Amino acid sequence: MADHHAVDVGGVRLAYQVSGPPDAPPLVMLHALGEDATDWDTVAPVFARSWRVYALDLRGHGRSDWPGEYSLQLMRDDVLGFLDALALDRVDLVGHSMGGVVAYLLAEDCPQRVDRLVLEDVPIPRPRKATTPSRPDGKLTFDWDMVLAVRRQIDTPDAGWLERLDRITAETLVVAGGPLSHVPQEGIVELARRLPHGRVVTIPAGHLIHKSEPVEFTKAVLAFLRSAENPDLHG
Repeated sequence: MADHHAVDVGGVRLAYQVSGPPDAPPLVMLHALGEDATDWDTVAPVFARSWRVYALDLRGHGRSDWPGEYSLQLMRDDVLGFLDALALDRVDLVGHSMGGVVAYLLAEDCPQRVDRLVLEDVPIPRPRKATTPSRPDGKLTFDWDMVLAVRRQIDTPDAGWLERLDRITAETLVVAGGPLSHVPQEGIVELARRLPHGRVVTIPAGHLIHKSEPVEFTKAVLAFLRSAENPDLHG
């Protein structure tokens, strides 16, 4: 059972769920666009057997503040402030889709803070054809202004994001969703290739890998985390 908490980071309240032994190594999980910490509920208990798992609601999502000012860089800074507030020096970091972009931005700019990195079906930062999303009907659990701001950045990413991928020092597992995913898979393979310590595994489940194939997802990520912790096991 996860405990619910919140912390103030630079005037923004960030909600998070935490589970696992207090003295276990920290694992931080970042959700996709329009999701929140509960999106990890199926797989977080598996990781919480060996890690202290922190699942955040990024700004503009869920129970965190919706401050009206949004960018992927601000989300990166929020996560860094979260690590500082909880005195988490180095963490294992898992990010899905948009959360994976936030994760690699943090790993680029603060490589010393990320021990091992998992990127689940994360697009390579290259310009793509822009489309205008339609607002869903009814009450939302996220700020629609945030969606528009983030989508603009994903459509036209900063060129430096791609150039700085080689700054990431963390052992990295890139999990691809295969042909059922809307994310171009050749870009995901290239993303892994550009990382100094990247490797790729494909689980043909589409974009929502950890939801569609939770057993296969946790199996692949656990094998990676454990082998990265003991590099002699993989040469």
